[in-house]
Amino acid sequence: MSSLANGIIIILGVVLALGGIFVAIMYIQDVTQTRHAIRRNYPVIGRMRYRFERLGEYFRQYFFAHDREEQPFNRATRGWVYRTAKGLGGLLGFGSTHDLNQPGAMIFVNAPFSRLEEEKIPMPPLVIGPTCDKPFIAPMVFNISGMSFGAVSAPALRALVRGAEKSGVWLNTGEGGMSPLHLEAKADIIFQIGTAKYGVRDLEGNLSQQRVKDVGDIVKAFEIKLSQGAKPGRGGVLPAIKVTEEIARIRGIPAGKTSSSPNRHKDIGNCDQLLDVMQRIRDWTGRPVGFKSVFGSDRFPRELCETIVRRGLDAAPDFITVDGGEGGTGAAPQILADYVGLSISESLPLVVDVLSEYGLRDRIRVIASGKLVTSANVAWALCMGADFAVSARGFMFALGCIQSLQCHMDTCPTGITTHNPRLQKGLVVTDKAERVANYAKWVNHEINVIAHSCGLSNAREFRREHIRIVQRPGASLSLDELYPEKKPPANSVATFKRPA
Repeated sequence: MSSLANGIIIILGVVLALGGIFVAIMYIQDVTQTRHAIRRNYPVIGRMRYRFERLGEYFRQYFFAHDREEQPFNRATRGWVYRTAKGLGGLLGFGSTHDLNQPGAMIFVNAPFSRLEEEKIPMPPLVIGPTCDKPFIAPMVFNISGMSFGAVSAPALRALVRGAEKSGVWLNTGEGGMSPLHLEAKADIIFQIGTAKYGVRDLEGNLSQQRVKDVGDIVKAFEIKLSQGAKPGRGGVLPAIKVTEEIARIRGIPAGKTSSSPNRHKDIGNCDQLLDVMQRIRDWTGRPVGFKSVFGSDRFPRELCETIVRRGLDAAPDFITVDGGEGGTGAAPQILADYVGLSISESLPLVVDVLSEYGLRDRIRVIASGKLVTSANVAWALCMGADFAVSARGFMFALGCIQSLQCHMDTCPTGITTHNPRLQKGLVVTDKAERVANYAKWVNHEINVIAHSCGLSNAREFRREHIRIVQRPGASLSLDELYPEKKPPANSVATFKRPA
């Protein structure tokens, strides 16, 4: 063999050795770093995700779809959440890709003279359950929606609870019950009672007074889940592969078997029974009690208001969480997710207007839920009449979710919705808790930024005239024209003055 060939072999050997050392260094860096779950779970090759994302910014006109076309959440929305969660802010360059001519697009009505810094007023907290012995003073508009332990992993729940404490937002337990993880930080918690009554059930599956009282010593409020947007008429589902020994113990069910909740509460079959159960919980705990539902028409809210008027204001729920048909979940039949339940854009004004029509709007707080992950979405909900907004998937993105659509398969690559220890190790609680807090703080901050642009002191002053909705290219209508606000009749029997 010639000396030239030997030289080439030596050079190739050196290159391969250096390449191997370089890959080994990257591997060690990836498995020891704590900021990126994908790199931690898939060392070296996981770096390609970030490279492709960067290349997509430059080559999308040739190879990639428009960054606002992907479903259920487009790349622009996810990217905005990722940046805010990392504390990088919401700045962009060159121009927006938000199409102002697309029907349904939101346009906030800017004031000719926006508020000066010294004219801005901090957003006041709101009281939920003003007539309760233990009302809940909620400081933040944007909060964490229900995600059950089981649907999300232990590290994810730990990060959510700690992030909620850091940012001052509340966290909803979801229907999976209270776990020790919920108590690892001093976050405000709303306890959700699903149709299976996990965490507050007796041996027969009925509501346990003692268990409700015990939970009431810890939480700020109770939410009865009648239905949710992703699966109206279908109870919660946790696939067998995700029912671990720990989760089975918390829920009081067999391990390794699918957790399938009844499609409705057995003790709630009409509006009177709903009000009875809420009043019972309120009497036992002194805490505010409300319910969550997806709506299909104005029939149910009208029946509810008629029942409240007949029984008196003391029987009214303290809040209603309006979930849109576009809401998400860990597992749901596609037929229900695709075709059942009104969108939040229709159901929220419907519920707000019916409550106003019956003179109950000041008595009952309204919480908007359903694909509200950006500051603009939340500001729209406030303009429409909501008092608060909640999100689950927005906070999943803050945890690092990449929308792989594997929530029901126990194979989540970022460790958020899996109980596989190998995949969970990518989710480092301290880092992700900081991102949860950053995202919550930023959304609550930016809704005020929009309000100041509209000439308001803070986001609590939003009304329907402050936003327009595009009907067709070049033509938009004010929200108060599309949905004129309802006022109760002068002789309404359902009048309520909220205590100061």
